[in-house]
Amino acid sequence: MTQSMTGFARGSVTTEGLTVTVECRSVNNRYLDLHFRMPETLREYEPQMRAQISQSFARGKLELSVQYQQNKTTSEAALDTDHLNTLQAALKQISTFFPDAEAPNQLTLLQAPGVLSERPIAVETLISATTAALKQCLETLSQNRREEGAKLAAMVSDRGELIRALLLSLRQQLPALQQAHREKLLARMASLELTADAKRLEEEIVYVLQRADVEEEMDRLDAHLDAINAALIGTVPCGRKLDFLMQELNREANTLASKSTALNTTNTAIEFKVLIEQMREQIQNIE
Repeated sequence: MTQSMTGFARGSVTTEGLTVTVECRSVNNRYLDLHFRMPETLREYEPQMRAQISQSFARGKLELSVQYQQNKTTSEAALDTDHLNTLQAALKQISTFFPDAEAPNQLTLLQAPGVLSERPIAVETLISATTAALKQCLETLSQNRREEGAKLAAMVSDRGELIRALLLSLRQQLPALQQAHREKLLARMASLELTADAKRLEEEIVYVLQRADVEEEMDRLDAHLDAINAALIGTVPCGRKLDFLMQELNREANTLASKSTALNTTNTAIEFKVLIEQMREQIQNIE
């Protein structure tokens, strides 16, 4: 299914000891480009996270933010008795120099840096919760990108059908346009009042008409539109293939315009280029 490269998602997992939240913002990019903002405790786990993400996405710039918070029931502070002993010794030493100084109360001692410390988090628990939160976030992001991708695919498909309709109209007009071109060439020869060999003149007219023939370009346009539809309903990322097909469509439209011998054909080629550009803009966001 077609996926967009833009989206946002959040995943959150709460255990007995902590809550881990993972947020991800995704925008379009030629390759898979990953950026992380997370606690240093999880830096060693980054390669596994990259591998987990690459299993779900092939392209896009993903910015991930990982945060965790200890639950109140398990984040009780612990006294650092060694640090308190050091403070006590320092206060005794200070009292010998300043015997009249007021001794600090218990609250002041508790507020001293290093006296109170939160209980350390088990790294295995943190990684397990982060893995689950990341999985939840990636599943939501993938769903969002599929929904957006379906909308993009519909817009591309609709414009492809408009090109097909223009192609059908041009095919129906082509015999009349070729006949008009032939009559125009004969009228120009007649206006020159020159005597020409009828057989040679007919050969030259056929040659000119062949050079102006756009049947081959229209056939290729039809084939490229078929390839676009096949890519849109496929199960693999198709953004790069669609981008290549846009180049091919544009090339055929340019060739058709250069071979044009009537204003109607020129206008049709311009309509092709407008629709192709609209398709190309949408395809820039398809994975």
